[in-house]
Amino acid sequence: MKVLILIATLVASTFATLTADEANLVKSTWSQVKDKEDEILYDIFKQNPDIQGRFPMFVGKNLDSIKSTEQFKTHADKIVKAIGSYIDLLGNESNSGAIKTILNELGQRHRDRGASKEQFNEFKTSVLKYVKEHASGWNDASGSAWDKAFDDMYKIVFSNLDGNPVH
Repeated sequence: MKVLILIATLVASTFATLTADEANLVKSTWSQVKDKEDEILYDIFKQNPDIQGRFPMFVGKNLDSIKSTEQFKTHADKIVKAIGSYIDLLGNESNSGAIKTILNELGQRHRDRGASKEQFNEFKTSVLKYVKEHASGWNDASGSAWDKAFDDMYKIVFSNLDGNPVH
């Protein structure tokens, strides 16, 4: 019984570490950039050609020439909406089930595609750099909140990459 309680405690603490104030910092800075899907994906690919290489439709293509295509815009929208879905749920413990579902699915899809933890960390670095450079009011507190949000997200995503979904 003690083992079950320990497991339940670990699962419950898997992500809900952001305070309401931290969640609000993430949400407020995200709201300033979330409509710039094309620019965010462009920056991610520019900084990480290996990530661009994970997308069959963009492999070997000149980034500047594909940025304005409908295919690029559609994919950028999907990526930004996925991040936004997670961010929208932050700061409310009653959303933990929905967060687990979203992040387990994200992790499984990327596991099936052969994405690595290193690429996820590159993605995080690029997104944080973009938000920091384009959202007003960025400070140490918002940077810390974003780090925690990504760390919480990656606990679940990485568990899936390892073949161990969080339930």
